[in-house]
Amino acid sequence: MNLKAITDSLREASQKLALQNACQKNAALEAVAAALDKNRDAIIAANKDDLHAGLEAGMSNSILDRLMLDHKRIDGIIASLRDVIGQTDPVGEEVAGWKTPNGMSIRQVRVPLGVVAIIYENRPNVTVDAFSLAYKSGNAILLRGSSSSYLSNVAIVKVIKEALAGVEGGVPEAIELVEVHEHDHSDVDQILNAVGMIDVCLPRGGKKLIQNVVQNARVPVIETGSGVCHLYVDEFANLEMACRIAENAKIQRPSVCNAIECIVIHTKVAQEFLPMLEKTFAGRVKLHADEKSYEILKNCVVTKGTTGVPEPVEGPHTLLLPATEEDFGNEYLDYECCIKVVDSIEEAISYINSHNTKHSESIISESRANTRLFQSMIDASCVYVNASTRFTDGGEFGFGAELGISTQKLHARGPMGIKVLTTTKYLIDGEGQIR
Repeated sequence: MNLKAITDSLREASQKLALQNACQKNAALEAVAAALDKNRDAIIAANKDDLHAGLEAGMSNSILDRLMLDHKRIDGIIASLRDVIGQTDPVGEEVAGWKTPNGMSIRQVRVPLGVVAIIYENRPNVTVDAFSLAYKSGNAILLRGSSSSYLSNVAIVKVIKEALAGVEGGVPEAIELVEVHEHDHSDVDQILNAVGMIDVCLPRGGKKLIQNVVQNARVPVIETGSGVCHLYVDEFANLEMACRIAENAKIQRPSVCNAIECIVIHTKVAQEFLPMLEKTFAGRVKLHADEKSYEILKNCVVTKGTTGVPEPVEGPHTLLLPATEEDFGNEYLDYECCIKVVDSIEEAISYINSHNTKHSESIISESRANTRLFQSMIDASCVYVNASTRFTDGGEFGFGAELGISTQKLHARGPMGIKVLTTTKYLIDGEGQIR
């Protein structure tokens, strides 16, 4: 890969985009939306080839689900793209402005970052999301997807480039996809060391990918976190609500980063809540239970799943295992969950803060004092009260598409929309002032 040539072209494209207004960028994005709709069959066909290869390689059903594109998901991709079109263009926004005592006018305005790289795994919808946010905010983008989704990404990028080339003012050079070879990650090392060529890099994927980027990058990084998310069922919880939220947060899409991986339960409600939880999960989730919860759950009958999830062998306890130390803080990304019983909300907060990835946490409680304590003390980008962690998403937050969920504290935190890809500069107007 000739990274210098690629980034030089991207830099030139970003400079063209920096001069465009919102109408020009929106027209180009609308052309892309129409092209994705028109070419959906070709994209889905390429995706089927990726899925077939993943199936033969032994990919789990939950990871295959992340990879899969169908007409409904193409509809969702196009809808997200049109949401981005509807967003206010952040470029040129005046963040602050004032006059100095000597008469100079100072304005702080938003400007694009320049050349953005994103390294991501499995999910081909990220290709469109990342492109649309970068293009709307005046940035060029280098995409490095995984080998498992490469054919899907190639098909999508081809459609995007052709659409941009066919619209007046379109900048097809503003998006490039790295050619990926299985088991060869030398291109990733080049991207992480491209000082002066890439302005920021975003990793989006599993723990191993994120750690590699954060530990080895010499270019600036916005860290998106793996999702070890917790649901805390307080002693003052509405237990029926807690069951509904636990089911949604664990089962709806277990392979995504905002799904819960651990349920923390106050000891005063554990005896009543755990059998309710087991009945709600109905054998669909493998439970890794700590000592206290195991003693309660072992007397429950694990029932048979009925929701399309592979059905377990019938019989008691087939989905119940004693938790090991490795279970706490583990991101399963599957139909598995660990259970932890605590004696106080303070213990719950301490446990969660020491085992989470600063992504999303939720408390179920009718106590205002406890919910406010939880929100104040939990260290995470998103902290919920009586709601599912599954809402940590750019679309749900009203951002349209998203680049990922930032779990760091500098520059950006939480779901990342358009403004994350901008920085600010000061514009100073004078009339001959000297110091």
